[in-house]
Amino acid sequence: MTGGVVGTGIDLVENERMREMLARWSDRFRNRIFLPGEQSYCESKASPWLYYSGRFAVKEAVSKAFGTGIGTSLGWLDIEVVRDAQSGKPSVRLSEKGRAFAGRRGVGDVLVSLSHTHHFAIAQALLLSDR
Repeated sequence: MTGGVVGTGIDLVENERMREMLARWSDRFRNRIFLPGEQSYCESKASPWLYYSGRFAVKEAVSKAFGTGIGTSLGWLDIEVVRDAQSGKPSVRLSEKGRAFAGRRGVGDVLVSLSHTHHFAIAQALLLSDR
């Protein structure tokens, strides 16, 4: 089990803005921000932009919790939003680079919460110490 809180982050995304980005930039945007599993999940939904918004918010919240934002230390594709098949609970899977960065920061676990309405998606991330 992990120890105390190392960082926290939150993000809010306007769903209509995500819909516009997807329409304007299509695969170029999707492939830059979302991994194939995330794209497959979102595209399986009747309103994919709602699910892309949630995943975007999670990635932003996690990067904010690390205190870096999205950049060289932690990129868009270093954070994958996954969903528990039984409960539907969201979680994140960090890339090898992301896990190494988390290790250097003393992060043992990343907890996320995600919610959305017709207009907005919001996510919160909590980093727990491995010490």
